[in-house]
Amino acid sequence: MAEVHNQLEIKFRLTDGSDIGPKAFPDATTVSALKETVISEWPREKENGPKTVKEVKLISAGKVLENSKTVKDYRSPVSNLAGAVTTMHVIIQAPVTEKASSVGSKSVVDLLTERWCCV
Repeated sequence: MAEVHNQLEIKFRLTDGSDIGPKAFPDATTVSALKETVISEWPREKENGPKTVKEVKLISAGKVLENSKTVKDYRSPVSNLAGAVTTMHVIIQAPVTEKASSVGSKSVVDLLTERWCCV
């Protein structure tokens, strides 16, 4: 019984509503390791799957999870109920390339840092 208590059943909800899992993870599992699981189990038939941990954001209970934290850090009281499965939402954010980050002759950073005012 203690072994079950030290694990969390997690399913990963993709943006199209499909799921990866559920699968049991020990409390000591890092968020980074969860992201690696998402990458390795990404459905092959889906396009634009993540390639690196940096491209994956996990959201649970409205919080974006930090890579260095563990499953235990984000455990909720509801997850202790028998048969409870925690759903984490997966957001894929492709890295911005140098070419894609420029708009005309100005970069995105330049556009964001310009000061606009009304007269």
